[in-house]
Amino acid sequence: MPTMTAQSGARAFWGELPCDGRWLLSTVVIQFFGRGLTLPFTIIYLHEVRGFSLGVAGTLMGLIAITGLVVTGPAGILVDRFGARVVVIGGLFAAMAGLGLLAFATVPWVAGLALCLFGVQLGVAWPALNALIATVVTGDLRQRYFGVSFALLNLGIGVGGVFGGLLMDVERPATFVAAFVINAACFAPALLVQLGPLRHLHGRAARPDDDDADDGGQARTGRGRVGYLAILRRPAVAWVTVLALFASFVGYGQMEGGFPAFAREASQVSTRVIGFAFVVNTVVIVACQFWVMGRARGRRRTRVLMVMAVVWAVSWAVLGATGLVGGSAWAVVGVLAFHGLFGFGETMLQSAMPAIVNDLAPDHLRGRYNAVNSAAFQGGSILGPIAAGFLLEHGLSGAFIAVVVAGCLAVVAVLAALERTITARANGALVPATAPVSVQD
Repeated sequence: MPTMTAQSGARAFWGELPCDGRWLLSTVVIQFFGRGLTLPFTIIYLHEVRGFSLGVAGTLMGLIAITGLVVTGPAGILVDRFGARVVVIGGLFAAMAGLGLLAFATVPWVAGLALCLFGVQLGVAWPALNALIATVVTGDLRQRYFGVSFALLNLGIGVGGVFGGLLMDVERPATFVAAFVINAACFAPALLVQLGPLRHLHGRAARPDDDDADDGGQARTGRGRVGYLAILRRPAVAWVTVLALFASFVGYGQMEGGFPAFAREASQVSTRVIGFAFVVNTVVIVACQFWVMGRARGRRRTRVLMVMAVVWAVSWAVLGATGLVGGSAWAVVGVLAFHGLFGFGETMLQSAMPAIVNDLAPDHLRGRYNAVNSAAFQGGSILGPIAAGFLLEHGLSGAFIAVVVAGCLAVVAVLAALERTITARANGALVPATAPVSVQD
């Protein structure tokens, strides 16, 4: 199978992308530049600039994930009922209001309200935006779109993080205020695109006349609509949900908690090394995304994700080895290598996983399917730091690495079960037109 360079792959992808897809993709870097500008520094702002205790600051930060998890389910229903675009717009307004309010918050309850508003955006963005993307971009191009979007997202966060580090100074609180105001403003281009060039989209599909054709006769809610329990009873959806939970637990759930804590306590590297490790992660993702997409195209997505899980297991093992040489140059190399390997695995996850979910979903249930997947990811992101904190606080750094590596291997087992329950089309394999079609569940 031919491979592609980043330049040729980008040209081919952009040429195939419909105009609406180009508009959706055009604002990703700007939006996440703002996110990167404040992401590493929010808790520093709450504690050192606004004077809240670390306990209060940590609790306030937790409101983002909690709010996001709470609103994800209703967001999926709203997407299916009123369309994805209107939910995306609501989330953008919530983010701008929350970040603007946070910039001037001087008491905890105002900061809490601001972070809840931002959490609303995080909770609705995944089900709404993924559903909108799926109505615009179809077929094999959809998987590549998700991969490119992820690379641009990381580019924005990486560049924003560098600028944030240069801009913000705890001795000058105005620099933090400016950063959060800029972050809020970075959502404006996406909002303008939704209200302007994409105003003709709604991202809503009509329910088919044959109700039983799309849910296998499973239980429904009171007015004949398919509910979340009915969706979760489908074997393919159940396995994808477990997959999302495990992948988030061993992946993103450890990025802001387990990794920095292990790197400081066991690897004994400086905060500067930890910060540079995230830069390495971003560079690897941006550099490798098109190459990975070229290699993964036409292959079963479950197999691509199995490779990801193995790469992640190796990356965590490398990080664990740095605990044996803590404080040395080898520990620095190992910490940087960990994030490089982890980022390489991410390029596989973020193109394959959303594509599986949206190829499994009937058009009129796309919001709910993405909401289920989003909730599972958020659940793993909450459980991951809790587990890491408990193990590392009790000096069980070796057990922490063992748990995470075991979790990566569990991902492989879940993928093997998932592969037996989904169609070749949903799994991304190129199937001849004459091939028999299997039943999804």
